Amino acid sequence: MSNFAFGTYRISDLNPLHIATLKEAVVSGITMIDTSSNYMDGGAERAIALAFRDFSEDEKNSIELVSKFGYIQNTNMQRHKENPFEDVVKYSDDCYHSIAKSFMQDQLTLSLERLEREQIDCYLIHNPEYYLLDAINKNIPKDERLDEMYRRIADSFIALEEEVANGRIASYGISSNSFSKKSTDLDFLPYEDLLTLAEDAVKYVGGKKHHFTTIQLPINLLERDGLKCATWAKKNGLRVLSNRPLNATVNELMYRLAEYGESREYYNHLNELLEITDNKELQSLHTLLEQLDDSKHKFGWIGDYDTFLYSQIIPHIKKSIETLDDEYIETLFNYIDMFLQEYRKMVAYECSKKTREQLKDILGDCNLSLQECALKFLMKQKSIDYILIGMRKESYLNEVMAIK
Repeated sequence: MSNFAFGTYRISDLNPLHIATLKEAVVSGITMIDTSSNYMDGGAERAIALAFRDFSEDEKNSIELVSKFGYIQNTNMQRHKENPFEDVVKYSDDCYHSIAKSFMQDQLTLSLERLEREQIDCYLIHNPEYYLLDAINKNIPKDERLDEMYRRIADSFIALEEEVANGRIASYGISSNSFSKKSTDLDFLPYEDLLTLAEDAVKYVGGKKHHFTTIQLPINLLERDGLKCATWAKKNGLRVLSNRPLNATVNELMYRLAEYGESREYYNHLNELLEITDNKELQSLHTLLEQLDDSKHKFGWIGDYDTFLYSQIIPHIKKSIETLDDEYIETLFNYIDMFLQEYRKMVAYECSKKTREQLKDILGDCNLSLQECALKFLMKQKSIDYILIGMRKESYLNEVMAIK
């Protein structure tokens, strides 16, 4: 049966609740924490360090820390503009990527400082297929782009073996979304030759046995192609970490594999705000509220709403109240904030109802919550060693740890 690991994608050192949950996770029996240099621009690693300050060395050593490198965003992006990194590919204006030796060394140094550790247990190349995506956009032939992809991974493996010898990492691996693609997809990352690359890398540095131990990839109730890679990995003595257990992408549609309860306070806040805005001066905001109420069941998944909130709702609200005096705006914003909190709960509730209906054939006779059905599916997979799941609140942690 798979073990649960603590995923820190949205964990921040600025949120005391996140740090408290990390501490509780250790006490509750979590034995692995997964993070990355780009999670919250390093804030996730700093949060881990803060949480660990309350534990003894033996307690700290009982937790395996997995981190990753590859992304150039936020602080790294600014540094890149001032002093460019090597072998960089561009994904978007605010996201570049590199797996070059010099960049890996730089990121490892910073991660160790943030984590307040001398060694990271397992260090992963984070989504190396960004090179493939860039090469595809540039119409580079398949054989040529795969040769270059392998060359970059081979060079990175050599550098990682050197860091094992230096004692800064204990092992390494690859976290790749492309491991879970169909083999016919253009950005599928073939994995059968990775062990050969690792064996060549350790020979190059004068070692005897390679330290390539781990792969990480998305596997969930709806995205199962990654199980082929996971089966291959287990047959070859590698460890498998599955991520995105509750966020699935199928035919470019997103599904949140979790159920949410209906907000009990939503209609109170809605009616209160409708009453406040029922005047000529706030007619635009009043109309928006009515439209939102009518549309709460129309979002495909909660992520669609989050995008809509920041791109459409908030700008509309700001424009609707910009002529009001500051004191009134502050009071009104408090009402709007309470409404939006409850509205998001209602959207999540409506989305989960829709998802449950859409997936009824896949769920079969599983009468548990969507999240329990999804996690139990993964727990039954013999090829998966750890299921990485975000647990930003103690309530999330307790819910996950209660699943048997």
